[in-house]
Parts: sequence; C-alpha cells; structure tokens
Amino acid sequence: MSTTIREKEKRKLLMRVRRIRGQLDAVERRLEEDASCSAILQQATACRGALDGFIAEVIEDHILEHFVDGTSKRDGARAQAAEELVEIVHSYFK
Repeated sequence: MSTTIREKEKRKLLMRVRRIRGQLDAVERRLEEDASCSAILQQATACRGALDGFIAEVIEDHILEHFVDGTSKRDGARAQAAEELVEIVHSYFK
C-alpha cells in the first residue's frame, strides 16, 4: 500500500527537515571549532529532539489520513481512538 503526504503537510515537513539540516550543520561547525563536549552534546540533543518531532508528525499525518479521513461521522469511536493514538505517539517522542 503506497501512501502520499498531502501538499500542506508536505510543505510543513520539508520546513522541519530544513531546520534539522541547519541544526546538523551547527553540530558540524561546533566539531570543526573544537567546541566543548557539552556544547556539542547540547546541539546534538537539539537535533535529536527535532528529528523526534518530525517522526511524530509523519506518524500523526499517517494515522489521521488512513484511520480518520475516510470514516463517516457516525464512526466517532474510530476517530476518538485515532486521536488517542496520536497523543500517545507525541508523548513518546517528547
């Protein structure tokens, strides 16, 4: 089963990727500058957090696209379960 990301979400995810790339570039600069271990670790931790946020967003988009969007309004239990799953995903990646 192939999935695609809607255009609005795609733009948002591309912006996140660009910010993550900028953070990785900052790690590289810190290494080249012989920065302290703590400065490098702090920057690397920020990268990890940004990547975790990106992953959570992709998972959320997938859940909402494939488990909620096609359902009728009568299937409120399914929509509620999807929202609860999204909350769990976000709590895991924080």
